Amino acid sequence: MKRFKWQNIRLILILFVMVFLFAFALNRNNKRKIEKIKVEFQGDNKMFLTHEMVNNLLIQNLKQASTIQKEQVDLMDLESVLENHPFIEQAEVFASEDGMLITKVQQKSPIARMVNNSRNFYVDKNGNIFELSSVYSARVPLVKGIIKNEFKKGFIGTLNEINKDDFLKKNIIAIEVLKDGSLKMIPREYDYEIIFGKPILIEKKFKNYKAFYQFATRDTLLDKYKSINLMFTQQVVCSK
Repeated sequence: MKRFKWQNIRLILILFVMVFLFAFALNRNNKRKIEKIKVEFQGDNKMFLTHEMVNNLLIQNLKQASTIQKEQVDLMDLESVLENHPFIEQAEVFASEDGMLITKVQQKSPIARMVNNSRNFYVDKNGNIFELSSVYSARVPLVKGIIKNEFKKGFIGTLNEINKDDFLKKNIIAIEVLKDGSLKMIPREYDYEIIFGKPILIEKKFKNYKAFYQFATRDTLLDKYKSINLMFTQQVVCSK
């Protein structure tokens, strides 16, 4: 019985020591100063931001970055500051045990560059707009015209279809939005225009275009056409 009690007491003492050491290490770790900032860009999208730009943004919000303790850093607040930046889609900030503030940044990815009167901006896959960057210019279709609200969903769907397809992404360099909401597209290599019509039946129209393109290039016909009309989903109508 005495032996049993002594074993229990010893286990309690060991547990107490472990808790004490853990709490001591945790407190010491929290008191450690932020000594360095590391910025990592996620994904393969191009660099609208530089490491220095993100680093400076963090320092501005940390204020005395070299003397601030880890426990004083509001990580959620830093993430919120970064995600409010026009070029940042998502941010994750955390502190390592050795006093390094690690920041992982996912930049926004444009699917088109819009030119609307005097305005010039990017649009992403969700239809959100953001400003151009002085660091990098994305190679995306240039779009001219005004998007009416009733056609916005179909228009963004059309841009997303182009963006996810390697052939369309390389082939279509410009889009004009007509007053009735119809789309007219310009290819990279030839002089014809693609009459797409209203942004409906998008996948079907592009499927017809790719099938026609493959046939026409085999027979060297593309140089002869002035327009490729995709409005009739059962056929592709060409004019010379």
